[in-house]
Amino acid sequence: MRRRAVLAAAALLAGGCGSRGAGSADLRIMVPNAPGSGYDITARTVARALDAARIVRDPEVFNLPGASGTVGLQRLVYERGNGDLMMLMGLGVVGAQQTEQARARLSDTTPIARLIEEPALVVVPNAAPYRTLADLITAWRANPAATPAGGGSSVAGPDHLALMLMAEAAGIAPARVNYASFDGGGDLLAAVFRGVVAFGVSGIGETVDQVRSNQLRVLAVTSPARIPGVDAPTLREVGVDVVFANWRGLVAPPDLSGDDRAALREVVSHLHGSAEWRDALSRNGWTDAYLADDAFGTFIAAENARIAAVRS
Repeated sequence: MRRRAVLAAAALLAGGCGSRGAGSADLRIMVPNAPGSGYDITARTVARALDAARIVRDPEVFNLPGASGTVGLQRLVYERGNGDLMMLMGLGVVGAQQTEQARARLSDTTPIARLIEEPALVVVPNAAPYRTLADLITAWRANPAATPAGGGSSVAGPDHLALMLMAEAAGIAPARVNYASFDGGGDLLAAVFRGVVAFGVSGIGETVDQVRSNQLRVLAVTSPARIPGVDAPTLREVGVDVVFANWRGLVAPPDLSGDDRAALREVVSHLHGSAEWRDALSRNGWTDAYLADDAFGTFIAAENARIAAVRS
């Protein structure tokens, strides 16, 4: 690292000094899509928790959207050896590297840790005519082309996969689904409110504020059980046999030194153990899905194979 601040913080943590000694840092977290997206919300939550827990002071979060996340992925790979940088990513980037035929691959990066899983919500504006999921599915089956569905991910990304699984379970051929892709949850919700799409599927973290303020109606959740604080059934409860969860984590550039790689992993390990992060998980409806180091790299490779099989 150029000024070694994160490395110094990790050394203090490992030495038992606690996070109180961590000083100013050069740590930057890239978000490979637009503000308001799930990646953006998660990255900014990570940064606030790192700062509040005094693990790393005031880490910078910046957005580099484009090509469903692969512009950011290419930049990350270009930053070879830069131990001051991590990228927030997830299932969407796994799919995008295939659909966008990206030159940079996640296998080129340094895996740090998977952090969370989150279910998706099926949402409509409160003014929409659909009062229940059954109402929506009736209209969707009758005319899929006239019932456009929106997601904050590209084809083969998490929102698209959740929608395709939901359509298939509801007796609608996935090829007939009129899917509109948006660059993150912020753009998707704008389209939902403008009536560009009949309904949207998005992660709970991207929709929770609008749900709590009664701007959105939740017709169903993709989790195996109901979500506390969300007044909606699971898909399975209403006869759509689907359970689905998205996940997000952090990767770093390739060719890091051993010290830099260990430092970033130590910082994220202490984030995971902090009270500030536990509070963030609860507040956003996220499930702790921590998986670190090479085990996370193995998981990414398996997800890549899973998406390739779905697309073939």
